[in-house]
Amino acid sequence: MNSAARIEAFLEMMSAERGAAENTLSSYRRDLEDASGAIDGGLAGAAAADIRAYLDDIAARGFAATSQARKLSAIRQFFKFLYAEGLRGDDPTGTLDSPRKGRPLPKTMSEADTGRLIDRAALEAGDASSGDGDSLASLRLHALVEVLYATGLRVSELVGLPVTVAQRDDRFFMVRGKGDKERMVPLSAKARAAMKTWLAARAKVPAFADSPFLFPAASDSGYLSRQVFARDLKGLAARAGIASAKISPHVLRHAFASHLLQNGADLRAVQQLLGHADISTTQIYTHVLEERLVRLVNDHHPLAD
Repeated sequence: MNSAARIEAFLEMMSAERGAAENTLSSYRRDLEDASGAIDGGLAGAAAADIRAYLDDIAARGFAATSQARKLSAIRQFFKFLYAEGLRGDDPTGTLDSPRKGRPLPKTMSEADTGRLIDRAALEAGDASSGDGDSLASLRLHALVEVLYATGLRVSELVGLPVTVAQRDDRFFMVRGKGDKERMVPLSAKARAAMKTWLAARAKVPAFADSPFLFPAASDSGYLSRQVFARDLKGLAARAGIASAKISPHVLRHAFASHLLQNGADLRAVQQLLGHADISTTQIYTHVLEERLVRLVNDHHPLAD
C-alpha cells in the first residue's frame, strides 16, 4: 500500500470511527498530501529526519508557527493510525518537538493616549450639569475610566463593584476576582473624586439609589453590562481623536500594567494587582521590562554608546 492509499485509509477511519467533519477531513488531506509530496518516497515510509526536514522547510517558507503545529499534528495522527493498524512498527513523530507558538503581545495604549482619553472623559463629565440621561452617562463613564486605569481591574470586576467602594475614602479596597480570590487594589485621588461625583448623581435616580452596585442598570445582573461599557468607551475614544478599534476595557487594563512596569514597578507587584494566579500570565509584559532594562543600561552604563 503506497502513501496515497494509506492517507485515504486514515481519512476513512477519521470519518467512520471518529465522525470527523468534512472541513477537518479536507484539512488533514491537504496537510498530509503536502507532506507526502515534499518527502522523497512519500510520507508513509518517512523517517524522523525526513519529517524534521519537511518542518524546517515549511518554516523557512514563512509558514506561521500555528500552521506548522497544525501540520505536525496531522502527521502525528497519521502515524498513530499506521502504528495501531500494524502498517508500521514505529512512530517517527515521537521524538519531534512541536513548533513554539509565539505568544502575542497584549494590545495597549501609550501614556499620552491614555491621558487624552481620561481628559476627554473628565471634560464631558464637567459639562454634565443638566442631570439628563446623557449627563448621567458622562459622569458614569468618567468614573469607570478613572477606576479602570487606577486599578487594572478586569471589566467584569469593574462593572460589578459594590457601591460601598465609593462610600469610603480609602486609598485601597478589596476586590473578589477569579477563583473567588480577594486582592487589594489601589484607588487614586482622581478615581475617588470621579466616583464621589457619580455617586451624588446616582443618588438622584430613584431606580439606582437603593442598588447595592456602584454602576446599577436595569439588567438581569443588576449592574452595567460589559458590552455597554465597551461601546461607550469606544465612543469616548473616537471623540478624543483615538482610533476606536484600538480601545477596549481590556486594553486599558493592559495599559495599567504596562505603564506601571515602564515606570519601575516590580513584576510580582503587578501580578498581585492584576490578580494573576501564576506569574507566567503576567510575563506577557516582559517585553516592557526588557525595553526598560535596555534604556537603563544605555542611559547609565559608563561604556554605553
